[in-house]
Amino acid sequence: MARKFDMSRAWNEALAMLSANRETVLIIAGLFFFLPYLGMMLLLPDMAEGLSMAGKPGGDPEAAMDALRSFYARHWWVFLLIGLAQAVGMLALLDLLGPRRPTVGEALKQGTGALLPYIGSQLIAGFGAGLLLIIPLALMAVSPAAGALLLIAAIVGLIYLMTKFALVSPVLMIDRQRNPVAALRRSWQLTRGNSLRLFLFIFLIALAVTVAFIVVSMIAGLIFALFGPEGALIGNGLVAALLNAAWAVLILAALAAVHRQLAGAEPAAPPAPIE
Repeated sequence: MARKFDMSRAWNEALAMLSANRETVLIIAGLFFFLPYLGMMLLLPDMAEGLSMAGKPGGDPEAAMDALRSFYARHWWVFLLIGLAQAVGMLALLDLLGPRRPTVGEALKQGTGALLPYIGSQLIAGFGAGLLLIIPLALMAVSPAAGALLLIAAIVGLIYLMTKFALVSPVLMIDRQRNPVAALRRSWQLTRGNSLRLFLFIFLIALAVTVAFIVVSMIAGLIFALFGPEGALIGNGLVAALLNAAWAVLILAALAAVHRQLAGAEPAAPPAPIE
């Protein structure tokens, strides 16, 4: 029988895990989420400029999108490297939040070792998501109304799949399951009977972080604008990087807490010590 997911308990456990591991969490968050994002904001200001153009009242959204497409075409390799580094940091952080209490070096070693299985699991899940979307998108060319209805159903299915596979990363790190297919299957089993509660839990966290991000960014933007363009660039970059790191840490701790609660005393693999 599936365990009933308790959102309040998961939130409290997530905060408790962060508090108990705050020194090591801060190291990983600083190295893999704060500094790369800050470097991207400061060294690639064209991206921030394009995003501000897209959101500016009276601006030209098409010109802003063209600028962003050109920007990503020139700097795709930067985002690839940052994405890989942050994936390692994410996996290492989940290991730190698990029951083994490794050192930062040990967690990074495990995170690096789990990188390929993590990429494999994401490619498999992405392939399934692509199959969901390709049919309604193709149908829209023939019958826009029917295609639009089917697209709505596909988006609902996509959200369902994302929820069912939300625990893949904790399974890879905490359960030490390195088979991508088995990790996807384990996540599906753990979330059985709790998909709606888990979706609401993640949605509420994302909503709260988004509101905080908007409010803090607006206030910071007004303050740092007083220091001129360079001061605004540095100040806004610092705030954006800090919020990015806070979001990553919070959602990963939440997923670790969800995994702990739903897995209970039945881990998928015995907890072997890290060599």
